[in-house]
Amino acid sequence: MADVFDGILGQPRVRKFFRAVIASGRVTHAYLFTGPAGSNKTSAAYAFAQAIICKDKGCGTCDDCRRIMRHNHPDVHYYAPEGAQGYLIDQIRDIVADVSLAPIRASKKVYILDRVDLLGVSAANAFLKTLEEPTDQVVFILLGRTREAILPTIVSRCQVVPFRHIPATEAAGILSQHTGVSAQQARIAIEACDGSLTKAIRFAKSNERSEFRARVLDVLERLEVADGLDILDYARELIERSKAPLDNVKTKQAEELNDSAEFLTQTALKQIEARHKRALSAATSDSLRQMTAIIRSWLRDVMVVAGQSPDLVVNVDRQEGIEKAARRCDLARLVQALDEAYKTDEAIAYNVSPETCLDTLLFTISEVVYGSGSSH
Repeated sequence: MADVFDGILGQPRVRKFFRAVIASGRVTHAYLFTGPAGSNKTSAAYAFAQAIICKDKGCGTCDDCRRIMRHNHPDVHYYAPEGAQGYLIDQIRDIVADVSLAPIRASKKVYILDRVDLLGVSAANAFLKTLEEPTDQVVFILLGRTREAILPTIVSRCQVVPFRHIPATEAAGILSQHTGVSAQQARIAIEACDGSLTKAIRFAKSNERSEFRARVLDVLERLEVADGLDILDYARELIERSKAPLDNVKTKQAEELNDSAEFLTQTALKQIEARHKRALSAATSDSLRQMTAIIRSWLRDVMVVAGQSPDLVVNVDRQEGIEKAARRCDLARLVQALDEAYKTDEAIAYNVSPETCLDTLLFTISEVVYGSGSSH
């Protein structure tokens, strides 16, 4: 029989564990999901939240399940680090204050905290008492990369659920099966989404994302003949295009506020607005990361061709441009360009202006790959 856990792709042991927990009725107060990026921890957390809150243990069709699926249930809260170094103490204090409030429409509240490996000692200390002694109405789901990267005081208070790394070929197979796209398109989507299956499924189904990818790759090929002004224009254009999906997010948020306005208190509406702001900022950084992931996958393709392994190219629809770029430079310089792409991700995470970051990256690729530094 189908259930909400079917969507946790590539993690059979995790699915089995959740089904057993829900069937036994013994949901504890805190879980820690550990595993690499792209191992489906976030979608698993929302599926688990559905099973916890739904009266039918996660039917997937009731109003509660649908709201959780759309990430707009007032009793399911998602948090990610807001500071450049990780969680801010104020963020944790807000969570602690919120935990003491009664649920708005369900019998329980679920708090999903992403990247708890970025929960520093002070923030963790502010959180420990709540994690140790939450009310019966609260379940915490914490997500982190590795158990070792998370403070032992946090780990010891949670039931640990390990998620496995899903190899790229297996992920592409699962993606093809679920969306009907070809193996080649599946590999492209996986690369563009840094290995995340859930995001890759959305990517593979979206014409708008395919067009965005095509434009990013066009720009990379055109750097060969671009001058400094062209590069600044390209950076501006790509940043604008990467903001396009945010319009959908804003529309959905406006609809949710209209739906909720009648029956919610001012405090609850404020909470929804704060959650919307967080969701918008997460969607923005997701979109920017997708752009740098596409750039990195192109650079890796140029590297494999330069290293005499053309059969490993992922972006096979751009083979000609990739081979042309590979003839222009050597592996050492490509490593330098790839390194700059990773630095761009870090800089964006530290809230450096995305346009400035992309300017620098495109200038570096232009110079390093095409040796056109003299034209600037």
